[in-house]
Amino acid sequence: MKGSIRIGSVRGLELRAHWSVPLIMLLFAYGLGSRTLPAYAPGLASVVYAVAGVIGALLLLVSLVAHEVAHALTARRTGIPVRDITLWALGGITRMQRPATARAALVVAVSGPLASLVLGGAALGAAAGAGAGGWRIPAVVLAWLGGTNLLLGVFNLLPAAPLDGGRVLQAALWWCTGDEDRARRAAGRSGQILGMGLAVVGWLAFVRGVPGGLWLLVIGWFVALTAAAERRWAELRTVLRGVRVREAMTSPAATGPDWLTVNRFLSDVAAQAGHSVVPLVDFEGRPSGVVRLRRLGAVPSEQRETLRIREVATPLSQCTLATADELLIGVLDRLGSGGGLPILVTDSGRLDGIVTAHDIDRVAQRHAAGPDGATPTPDG
Repeated sequence: MKGSIRIGSVRGLELRAHWSVPLIMLLFAYGLGSRTLPAYAPGLASVVYAVAGVIGALLLLVSLVAHEVAHALTARRTGIPVRDITLWALGGITRMQRPATARAALVVAVSGPLASLVLGGAALGAAAGAGAGGWRIPAVVLAWLGGTNLLLGVFNLLPAAPLDGGRVLQAALWWCTGDEDRARRAAGRSGQILGMGLAVVGWLAFVRGVPGGLWLLVIGWFVALTAAAERRWAELRTVLRGVRVREAMTSPAATGPDWLTVNRFLSDVAAQAGHSVVPLVDFEGRPSGVVRLRRLGAVPSEQRETLRIREVATPLSQCTLATADELLIGVLDRLGSGGGLPILVTDSGRLDGIVTAHDIDRVAQRHAAGPDGATPTPDG
């Protein structure tokens, strides 16, 4: 996710945080320290509430990490490669390859909410013990933490993509029908309906004076938009079944020498480039990476005469590579855990072609039209 930085690792998994994480944690800490704690444990100094609020927010952050780690470790146990975990304002994202079976998808999906429910129950039990011992502040913090984790677990089980419950629904439908893409479309449609419903409820609550309704509106809108994107992706997969990479790639691809300076590249290569992303080749003519032309505008003018284009490019190790005979869908499935678009098509270490988003749209439209020009409508 753009705007995220590496903050550590858990069980060999890279852990990243989006810039929105500190902001949302501050909001949680403020709400806990300024309202919840004074209401349930009155009469203490403000600094006590502030410190307890920060501790509670940090414990919630640990809970979110545990939720995502549960997904990641379960995926690993089922043989699914996992790349990293990214925390952000609305939870977390675990980047992994697509599950090969409905059973694996189901097990991975339920692991996160189950972890949240277990943590919530444990925190509430600890809160009861702290309350019985007269520890008012720890009891309130733990009760808040337990209730928030239970809410997180239950909310994530709602049957709507991209929530975990949507993944459970998708896995169940996949299991029953044997058609993963049809199941994905159904889960996406459910997510669109539920997301818009949450957004409407949130808006109505907000206009009636409930500030929390605005947060529900944001969550519902996000769920609806993401579900719509997943539904479109499922429809694209249906259209591209059986399509090979060679049918989509542009060949030969315009390339640029990676040893040129930025100024030379802009004048000699970028002006004639047909794509917004240009593959680079080294002295031996082998691909060495790609450069996104929009990034070149951010290079200070005084550095353009000496800075080599390869120094501002995405190296080959971070690019998505494919061969011409591969199924396009299989390569696209790797995008979520790889370098994203464009796809560099190679043959014996040489660049054979390039596949961009425009190329994918073009081949999808051609196959969607069919041999008679009629556009089929996906079922489900």
